[in-house]
Amino acid sequence: MKAVVFDRYGPPEVLQIRDIPKPCPKDDEVLIRIHRTTVPAEDPMIRGFTFSPLFWLPLRFAFGLLRPRKRILGSEFAGEIEAVGKSVTRFKVGDQVYGADIKGLGACAEYKVIQENGMMLPKPANLTYDEVASACGSVAGWNVLRDQANVQPGQKVLINGASGNIGTHAVQIARHLGAEVTGVCSTRNLDLVRSIGAVHVLDYTQEDFTENGQTYDVIFDAVSKRSFSQCKQSLTHSGAYISAVPSITVLLQKFWTSKFGTKKVLFSATGLRPIEERLALFNEVDALVAQGIVKNVVDRHYSMEQLAEAHRYVATGRKRGSVVIDVIPADQSI
Repeated sequence: MKAVVFDRYGPPEVLQIRDIPKPCPKDDEVLIRIHRTTVPAEDPMIRGFTFSPLFWLPLRFAFGLLRPRKRILGSEFAGEIEAVGKSVTRFKVGDQVYGADIKGLGACAEYKVIQENGMMLPKPANLTYDEVASACGSVAGWNVLRDQANVQPGQKVLINGASGNIGTHAVQIARHLGAEVTGVCSTRNLDLVRSIGAVHVLDYTQEDFTENGQTYDVIFDAVSKRSFSQCKQSLTHSGAYISAVPSITVLLQKFWTSKFGTKKVLFSATGLRPIEERLALFNEVDALVAQGIVKNVVDRHYSMEQLAEAHRYVATGRKRGSVVIDVIPADQSI
């Protein structure tokens, strides 16, 4: 099978298409013929190993100290099951599925294996592979906005970085929960963010939301660009600040604000929850996706041969929604 492999950390050019053996599923695994995968912001960071100092050493051990241990990137996937292990009962050959394998990665290839109890569900029959390729991006937002921040109808929620993959899902989830949503993005994305449910849109190149005198019940920094200290005055008396990525400062602030004061610091740690809990969240998100309540925003499509170019684009930080890799060309896929 063809796969995009990297043998060393470095620039996009380290990504190379190669022919490698097709994996065989174990008793509790399924083999998926990948139709679509995505390039999340984390993939260029893994490839070039540009993580913050807080995570550099533990992640270096996790991903490979001297060279990559996981040589094929890609966590999100949508495709068709081609083979199943003898113990598999949840899925059968021919099932169309989608999901994410954050730990194993490996979706930038024609085939990958995953345990049947992993983060994977049947694809809604009314949706295409394109429409579900990045749907797992909603799971973290659903967890943090509904369960942790407890967003209620009529509350004011601000999403900073509202045009990115996490942000576009968060805007739609907050709207579904009944919130009055304000989206912060660049000039070229104002119409997009308004079209997916934001009542108010702010152009960060023209206006600083922390200085306009408005207050919000929840501020979700989906791009981790504004700190709690910067946002604190823009929170209501019992408001919550949410960071998409925990830093050492955020971790300490979360602990401190859980003990003292009324304004809280939260962060999404969905990936650390037990698989049973993550699958339960995924099932809830699946219902929203199937009903069209939450829709994926796709910025660009690339082929596997163009993966290095896709990484360059994602690394600019300017992508809107998700960047999708067509492992199978669009005219051959559903």
